[in-house]
Amino acid sequence: MSQFWVGIDVSKRKLDVALLNDAGKVKSKSVANDPLGFAALMIWLKDRGAELASTHVCLEATGVYSDGCATAFADAGWVVSVVNPSLPKSFGQSELKRNKTDEMDAALLARYCSKMSPAAWKPAPVEYRKLRSLVDRLQALKDMYQQEANRLEASVEDAAKQSITQHLTWLAARIAELDKDINKHIGGNKGTLREDAKLLTSIPGIGKTTAAKVLGLAGDIRRFTSAKALAAFIGVTPQRYESGTSVRGRSGISQAGHHRLRHALFMPTLVATKHNPPVKAFRNRLVAAGKTKKSAALASMNKLVHIMYAVVQKGVAFDTRFSGLALDVQDGI
Repeated sequence: MSQFWVGIDVSKRKLDVALLNDAGKVKSKSVANDPLGFAALMIWLKDRGAELASTHVCLEATGVYSDGCATAFADAGWVVSVVNPSLPKSFGQSELKRNKTDEMDAALLARYCSKMSPAAWKPAPVEYRKLRSLVDRLQALKDMYQQEANRLEASVEDAAKQSITQHLTWLAARIAELDKDINKHIGGNKGTLREDAKLLTSIPGIGKTTAAKVLGLAGDIRRFTSAKALAAFIGVTPQRYESGTSVRGRSGISQAGHHRLRHALFMPTLVATKHNPPVKAFRNRLVAAGKTKKSAALASMNKLVHIMYAVVQKGVAFDTRFSGLALDVQDGI
């Protein structure tokens, strides 16, 4: 059976597709980035001999633009990989690629997929997808509210102030409604979603809002093979920059991860450094060793992520002895 690799370059309105076979030949196509386009693309692939068992589909992670396509193919049974855009870009640089078009990018993704065999991607369960949509919408409304509040503070005309105030009132009501919808969605779930939320909120520093963001943006935490993998996904793993005897760069955290989750965990981490005994002791030990308060706080975020993973993985609520009970999943802190 022939093997096929499919590279999909995603944009807002269309998908540029390259079908690569094991003889090195490439066929190209462009379809709309919508459900009708996904269905048409699957038919086009099968008509050219690319069956589910012999085909690997690869596309870059581009947020809302790639989610629909990746989910549709995965739900239909195709092997799908969603990769960090920097990986095929570096692969293209290794090929001395000089030109860039959507069609060429799709072909590059197909070649990257054939050579590197990236790991298969699985869409989040339906309940996590719904939670993410609610969390995303809530954040969008909160951002709008802050923008309008800033305009109200800067405005000097009464007519403008009245309009802004009315909009702020409307936004506040919608935000409150969405908060209730999120709590209802989590509380009404009989699976892991509700239990994981309870476990996360047992950790000092993690409230309902943060737990919802973590589960909505990261999905089922159990899908990560280790606490380090979760920390890498969020982008809070330690990063060293040393080479030879002369290069001694400043250590910090690698920010190659989910920036929204890092942002969501920053304030909870500060709370945890005051009220969560293991995190507090860890932070104080770093400061006593000469670390700056900022670097100690960032390292404490890594510690908090490890604890989050441990409570969910073990199914045990947090207590003050927890750091001693979960050393196997907190290795490397």
